[in-house]
Amino acid sequence: MAKIVCVLYDDPVDGYPKSYARDGLPKIDHYPGGQTLPSPKATDFQPGILLGSVSGELGLRKYLESLGHTLVVTSDKDGADCVFESELHDAEIVISQPFWPAYLTAERIAKASKLKLALTAGIGSDHVDLQAAIDRGITVAEITYCNSISVSEHVVMMILALARNYIPSYQWVVKGGWNIADCAARSYDVEGMHVGTVAAGRIGLAVLRRLKPFDVHLHYHDRHRLPEAVEKELNVMWHATVEDMVKVCDVVTINCPLHPETENLFNEKMLSQMKHGAFLVNTARGKICDRDAVARALESGQLAGYAGDVWFPQPAPREHPWRTMPHHGMTPHISGTSLSAQARYAAGTREILECWFEGRPIREEYLIVDRGRLAGAGAHSYSAGNATGGSEEAARFKNT
Repeated sequence: MAKIVCVLYDDPVDGYPKSYARDGLPKIDHYPGGQTLPSPKATDFQPGILLGSVSGELGLRKYLESLGHTLVVTSDKDGADCVFESELHDAEIVISQPFWPAYLTAERIAKASKLKLALTAGIGSDHVDLQAAIDRGITVAEITYCNSISVSEHVVMMILALARNYIPSYQWVVKGGWNIADCAARSYDVEGMHVGTVAAGRIGLAVLRRLKPFDVHLHYHDRHRLPEAVEKELNVMWHATVEDMVKVCDVVTINCPLHPETENLFNEKMLSQMKHGAFLVNTARGKICDRDAVARALESGQLAGYAGDVWFPQPAPREHPWRTMPHHGMTPHISGTSLSAQARYAAGTREILECWFEGRPIREEYLIVDRGRLAGAGAHSYSAGNATGGSEEAARFKNT
């Protein structure tokens, strides 16, 4: 029988919900492009409840224990004395979410002699040292597309929030003020702006489609160029390099995976090539941006605003400069874990586990690493290597 270690974020501060704002979820059966939603044989949860926190357990306990497996669920994931570290040595399967990642570094993989499957409940498996997984023959899988639309909606919200100066305007209301001039002094229409996405995969393309009705000029860079028909449909311009694209954009949104080639892509040099007063939105991975360079660009005015849903490490230490830099719209990596998304990635996790235990193939699109090589979505999106370096800094969050 297998031991499964599942790392999830903490329950709400006032306890696991006893009721919810809405009853159930709208029903969808496929994603744009036709890929079907996860299709496990069964689930043990009601869609629309909180599944991604510790008490939610991704709805897995009844299923796994009915098969005789052991399920350990924890939020304690960082530092040498954490629960995750102590349970890892004999775990066959590790399940983690990008929002509260259990960093599977090469050192941790070396300690986990029985580890065979690293499963991401969500999308984005950069918290796993992919090269170490390749070398060890560990399967890495994620629930491709499960929360791509969720993230794309968040991107559009952040673009509008920055351009229209929404967060400071809301804060004036909370303070009891009616300071229209203060609110309007940094507020702009997005109509007519040039907006570009770094990568036009599932998330980036969904962002482009949602922005087109705003009558903006659309741009993108991707190593995989969109079909000509899609470029014409969206009237979107492809750029051969990120540098070429950012020079002409008023808004840049980052929607590419994190791997060694994209780490610190938005450094001092890249930021200096952007239009003065541009807005930058990053819901991809925090490590794609140079932390201190972003803060300096906001302080100097080179960037008019930065909205990010991703940090490095996660959770971010309390003294992380992105918490206090000016003109930011940061959120704590929530874009892909709406209650709607949780129903999909919990079902996808169950589907993968059913395949694993029954000896059936995992969907090709869910695979990141398989049989010692990048595979499926991994072969399209990643390059071999390690982006987990520095993740030990997350342990500092426990003591601050």
